[in-house]
Amino acid sequence: MSSVRQEDAAPAGRAPVLEALRAAGKAVVVTHEHPDGDALGSLIAMQHVLAAVGCDAAMFIAESDLPLPYEYRFLPLDGLISEAPADLEERTVVFLDCGNIDRNPGAERLRPSAGWGQIVNIDHHHDNTRFGTVNYVDATASCTAEMVWELAHELGVDLTPAIASALYVGLITDTGCFMYSNTGPRAHLMAAELIDAGVDVHAIYQQVYEGVPFGKLALLARGLANAERFDDGRLTASRLSAEDFASAGAEESYSEGVIDHLRAVRGTAMAALARDRLSASGRPPEDDGGTRLQKVSLRASDMRVDVSAIARAQGGGGHRAAAGFSTSMSWQELVEFLRAQLSEQLDDRQPSE
Repeated sequence: MSSVRQEDAAPAGRAPVLEALRAAGKAVVVTHEHPDGDALGSLIAMQHVLAAVGCDAAMFIAESDLPLPYEYRFLPLDGLISEAPADLEERTVVFLDCGNIDRNPGAERLRPSAGWGQIVNIDHHHDNTRFGTVNYVDATASCTAEMVWELAHELGVDLTPAIASALYVGLITDTGCFMYSNTGPRAHLMAAELIDAGVDVHAIYQQVYEGVPFGKLALLARGLANAERFDDGRLTASRLSAEDFASAGAEESYSEGVIDHLRAVRGTAMAALARDRLSASGRPPEDDGGTRLQKVSLRASDMRVDVSAIARAQGGGGHRAAAGFSTSMSWQELVEFLRAQLSEQLDDRQPSE
């Protein structure tokens, strides 16, 4: 098989990663906490790809991230483990779609000690910290699944229906069904090849985007009702409290997608959604003796805005157009922080085309 990438040379890091993957007799494949479609699709596909080249590969998802959000529960998780394997020292640890090693809840247990093992880091986030012993970071890729697809080509692995379906989930979720600005020619060429390999486009769309629980609809109503606009509408923001989740009968993952409605409002340069992080009991953490934290999601509608820079200022990260961080700031403090950051980025810059 040949790659559709048009560059004269492969991106830096791809050759060492291919060498490391070919040499790995045993591996454990991991991704970031609260895995999304790209994380899960890349995880599953890479496990199949490694198995196809004779590697004993297990997938790791921490117990705290199970069960998966309802839209991804149809994905097959054969070979899944939730504890670090006893033979970890013999395994290559392959991180996928993870910009920072600390974004994996089992990172302490999966970090090889000095003198043995290695970490292979495969990711498309431009602010990746290059934490691996081998790093392949391609910020031009639409998603990490696109990178796994290209690696499968170079490893000589045929795209089985299982691999293709997993990669397709990663592709459509990170490109917004090919509507986000990160969608390029490679994404469409990849989609065509995955469909040719056996992807049932309609069935996957139904699994991921339909069959919505009523609690998600009820939570969306609360998120829209709580929306506020600041600075002539440049910032559109909303919040979801633990009480909103309880009243809606919603799981934590049901907030996914609310911010897309905020971003779509005319005149919005940046959208923000703050939601309470819930404890294992589903209650605010302070009810269990902890500190109330908010997870803040940011989306840019104005191409001048880099929301990843704003997220990094609070210890988070992501992409220019989509990023996030966690904070214990009050709503008022958060809004003032976001207004100041947005003003700093937009003032004295050329108007967006």
